[in-house]
Amino acid sequence: MKVAVIKYNAGNIRSVDYALKRLGVEAVVTSDKEVLKAADKVIFPGVGEAETTMLHLKESGMDHFIKELRQPVLGICLGMQLMCRFSEEGNVDCLGIFDTDVKRFAPRKHEEKVPHMGWNTISCLKSDLFKGFTRDEFVYFVHSYYVPVSEFTAAETDYIRPFSAALHKDNFYATQFHPEKSGEAGERIIKNFLEL
Repeated sequence: MKVAVIKYNAGNIRSVDYALKRLGVEAVVTSDKEVLKAADKVIFPGVGEAETTMLHLKESGMDHFIKELRQPVLGICLGMQLMCRFSEEGNVDCLGIFDTDVKRFAPRKHEEKVPHMGWNTISCLKSDLFKGFTRDEFVYFVHSYYVPVSEFTAAETDYIRPFSAALHKDNFYATQFHPEKSGEAGERIIKNFLEL
């Protein structure tokens, strides 16, 4: 199986690659569109800021390319947010794979800190990414923006408000949390993605 990780101006590419290696998968980290197109699975990771990253994706033509991929694609963190229609982070149009917007957390109480950082549970699981999950699992989050619950929601988390912890539409899967940093549960999610 050929697994490709999209290389662009966003962080966490190395941690995703390392997580794949722990599963015995040698992924190709690349921005080469032909290599990405030929891969069986594509991972679109990301840590960073939406506006700058979308500008980079547009300049490289990667914005249109990602939307045209037909194999299973997994967006992680910023990757998930960029797969949405619009982000309040920089007020930028995104890829529009998921017809929903990315909003900034608005704390209502002093103890509601932004960014949402640390371990939290996922529930309402509705995707093959979570095959074999029998209870709410803890996964690792770091984000200041969220995707509201919508028809594309594949898992939910509650922090300040319920939000989409994962999305799914056709061949596109995405997690707001970092499966590569989420221990055994995250490893299972990556494994499930690779088995799609």
